[in-house]
Amino acid sequence: MAKIGVIQIDGKLPNLALMKIAAYHAARGDEVERYAGPLFHQEYEKVYASKLFKFTEMPELPDDVILGGTGINWDGRLPEDIDETDPAGGWFLYQNYHHHIGFSEIGCRFECAFCCVPEKDGKPRDAGTVARLLTNPKGENRLNLLDDDFFGQKGWQDKCDEILELKLRVCFSQGLNIRVITKAQAEYLARIDFWALKFKGKKVTFAWDQFKDAKLIRRGWDKCMEAGIKPGNMQFFVLIGFDTTPEQDMFRVMTLRDWGARPYVMCFDRTDPYQRKFQSWVNGGPTFWGVLWEDYRSSEYKANQKAMRVADNYSGSMWDEDELAYDEGSALV
Repeated sequence: MAKIGVIQIDGKLPNLALMKIAAYHAARGDEVERYAGPLFHQEYEKVYASKLFKFTEMPELPDDVILGGTGINWDGRLPEDIDETDPAGGWFLYQNYHHHIGFSEIGCRFECAFCCVPEKDGKPRDAGTVARLLTNPKGENRLNLLDDDFFGQKGWQDKCDEILELKLRVCFSQGLNIRVITKAQAEYLARIDFWALKFKGKKVTFAWDQFKDAKLIRRGWDKCMEAGIKPGNMQFFVLIGFDTTPEQDMFRVMTLRDWGARPYVMCFDRTDPYQRKFQSWVNGGPTFWGVLWEDYRSSEYKANQKAMRVADNYSGSMWDEDELAYDEGSALV
């Protein structure tokens, strides 16, 4: 029996690759545990480490640690025998996580330049039934779906029916593509019991990554409204620093705020002071709703300052209805 160590360098969710590794070794009688640190390194026959994000600081690790993950090499793969292992056997690594998790589809229809998914996983393909993901002994009826393009799979309607039949609470944690959502998809979504990441609030997540998609975002928004999805139950990832100006960043978050949705800023370059500051302002909750950006970005700003001028002072209409009018027959990519 060998002693195996695993290290999750970053990420807050259960790491499916580490779960597969743990399940693979445990099935062979090995002892698998969280790595105890370099001081005890000689006790381990193998140590695996996973890093998801490029921006995460890399800890100092012994040279023989087996490194993987998109933060190390986005096109890397587990050995075939490990990759084919059911991750359900690795839940002992995450005894404090009380939700099910996994993919019902893998891949994405689109080829966004800022995203590695198209090159890493290709076009959408079926990953199995929803029911097969319900493996966490503590998961009850809560499922965190990691699909990058849920409605991009051919069997999306069957998956929705399965979710409804199983009466699941579902978090679409990677977001849904509102740019191309259809009337039928919006109506199905309105029937699903969707939740935010920690299952503490009713939220469904979309994305407005590029300013140029304004017309498509508006069209998808209207479809969701017609289906009965409430603005307060919608949140949007907003990518900044890729191909947008600060003015376009402001336009997007204020538009979403005016609609009653919650914007959540994602930085393309986390080393850029503007991006980090803008992200902090928007994602900070009360600061976004009660403090002007001009005040917040100043070095003199203090969280407890008396002046809390409401952001409603942001003048002008967020939408020029004529400019953003869309044609149902327009081509979508």
